[in-house]
Amino acid sequence: MTASAPLPDAAPANWVDRHAPPALRPWLKLGRFDRPAGIWLLMLPGWQGIALACAMAGRWPDALLLAKFFLGAALMRAAGCAYNDIVDRDIDAKVARTAGRPIPAGQISVRQAWAFLIGCSLVSFLILLTLGPLAIGLGVGSLALVAAYPFMKRITWWPQAWLGLTFNWGALMGFAAAAGELSAPAALLYLGGVFWTLGYDTIYAIQDLEDDALVGVKSSTRRLGPNVQRGVLVFYAASLALALAAGLTAGLSMFFVALFALYAVHLVIQVRRVRTNQPAQALFLFKSNCWAGLILFVAIAAGAFGGL
Repeated sequence: MTASAPLPDAAPANWVDRHAPPALRPWLKLGRFDRPAGIWLLMLPGWQGIALACAMAGRWPDALLLAKFFLGAALMRAAGCAYNDIVDRDIDAKVARTAGRPIPAGQISVRQAWAFLIGCSLVSFLILLTLGPLAIGLGVGSLALVAAYPFMKRITWWPQAWLGLTFNWGALMGFAAAAGELSAPAALLYLGGVFWTLGYDTIYAIQDLEDDALVGVKSSTRRLGPNVQRGVLVFYAASLALALAAGLTAGLSMFFVALFALYAVHLVIQVRRVRTNQPAQALFLFKSNCWAGLILFVAIAAGAFGGL
């Protein structure tokens, strides 16, 4: 596979393969910039945490803080993907969907990937230093979750749950950055996000069912077997219950409840369309969670107004 060929889980018309200079494409693909859904899915819990803290104070989310979390999420997602690819390079070479990634394809060396990882992390750390003591502490604490994640697929059937713990840490950081403290609604929002990620990443792993079985990689999708759809239903139901509890505990208004219903409908539609024999559909449903997370963010932000 050449540096100019789109990877299997990237949109054929993605901006990297269409517009980026050929020399930069392997680097952008290492950071998954050709597949921006992951940036949104990492960023949105942070935005939701910011929105929740601001809604409890009766105000809109701070635009500068949202921008910091967007940039930080893009950089840390890139660093995390590079780290994951360094650790998984031998496995990736044996899986059809990942064999063309820059490291197993020989486009970027392991040493170069480490340099990329360190550079993204340093810039992200500079952003973190502007967020306040509690958020800084939480950000540093998240590194343990990030470091352990690539190994989870080797030791547990539930690496998607660990990804949930990692990807939604931003909900706590966002709340802490906006409020300077943590509270029960923030914890409920975080836990709801964990189950949300467990659901959508179980759907995502449908793409690799056969290859994962061949190379011995564990996943919630393989563990659930024919009960994948039922499992996703349970995960999403838990996510909805916890996110709703977060909003109600925070005293959000009827606007939150009304928009939250759209979030619930989105997740229910996903569950109804899950099929283990349709990997392309699984990728589409996974990507649609960017909209689901955005709906929840808007619902929380709107909950600051029109009190019950």
